Amino acid sequence: MSADSAGKIVTYWLMPAEPALSYFRALIRDVALRLDAPLFEPHVTLYVTKSAEENPQAVLQSTLTKFKPFRLSITGLHGSDEFTKTLYVQFQLDAELGKLSEKLRAGSLSQRDYELNPHLSLVYKTMSSDAKRQFIDSIHLAFTDVEFDSVSAVISPAQIESREDVESWRMVAKQRLTG
Repeated sequence: MSADSAGKIVTYWLMPAEPALSYFRALIRDVALRLDAPLFEPHVTLYVTKSAEENPQAVLQSTLTKFKPFRLSITGLHGSDEFTKTLYVQFQLDAELGKLSEKLRAGSLSQRDYELNPHLSLVYKTMSSDAKRQFIDSIHLAFTDVEFDSVSAVISPAQIESREDVESWRMVAKQRLTG
């Protein structure tokens, strides 16, 4: 995630619909318990901006009016050296999703460059490559595509580098996609 001189950011999350929401919550909880890692809501990050003077509820209300729920195709399960992408489900980039990310940027007071990379993290923890590979090999996803039906705004530290950073996330707004 991007740095912010004030130390806080607003992150706009695309949230899975049921039954995927319950499935990913349970998977994240299982992995977190096995690895002593933080719990968090399953999400795909759409846009990140500075929190100063941002009104997330107003941004969501003005941005989401024409967007319907999204169905994104899973392209794989991966691991990386980035704390915020330790283990994650990668989704195929969708043109409409790109438009939503751009609308969120345009509706924000602090418009920042943001490269949309639709993925849903399963754990935030520093792990060895071997441990990541073992977990990836042990996870069999129940879906080939996932429906997403709402967008949430979350306040967090600008740098997400620890369990404490993840546990400090605070959801401040949420709106359903009804288009």
